[in-house]
Amino acid sequence: MKLVWDGCLNGRDVGGLPSADGRRIRFGALFRSDSHDRLTNDGIAAVRGAGIGRILDLRWARETVSGPSPFAGDPVYRNTPLIAELAEQGTTMPDAYRTMLDENRRRITGVFVQLGDAPPGPLAVHCGAGRDRTGVLVALALSVADVPPASIAEDYARTDGCSGDTILRTLAHLNDRHGGVHAYLLKGGATHAQLAQVRNRLLSS
Repeated sequence: MKLVWDGCLNGRDVGGLPSADGRRIRFGALFRSDSHDRLTNDGIAAVRGAGIGRILDLRWARETVSGPSPFAGDPVYRNTPLIAELAEQGTTMPDAYRTMLDENRRRITGVFVQLGDAPPGPLAVHCGAGRDRTGVLVALALSVADVPPASIAEDYARTDGCSGDTILRTLAHLNDRHGGVHAYLLKGGATHAQLAQVRNRLLSS
């Protein structure tokens, strides 16, 4: 469902996606978008009116300097770069996401667990374009909630310029090299309880 946040180009609620156990991702559980620094006053008001529990800004520190978030002073906001600042892998080239995951596992896992321990309310995740870093983190979260790869790819492809094949290749790489998403995150430092916390937060009861 598209989010009406004036100034965001591809904000959406990922609610409604199916889980393997017959449940669905709750509407109002996880929002994804491009950077908030372009939000208009109406867009800022809409975000604040959504009752968001945590905003995770996945951009590098230097990006937040050139495009400050309007929520940087709010308690709900955290700047948590998903990948190391020198890792310039943020493209949709076939191998880019695989390299991103291989070289930043502990950092990515550290951001992932913040989805579960955030205060009540919707989770809002964004990077610069809302495509690469956001796409990878959302794909991990949806995988932990047992959303099928085809549905994750379908959601990813709703972002302009993105192909679902990119995420399908990424998930296949996680299976082939790391033993799957759960194993990847557990080796990155997450616990089974933290994975369950994210899963339960996203899924309808």
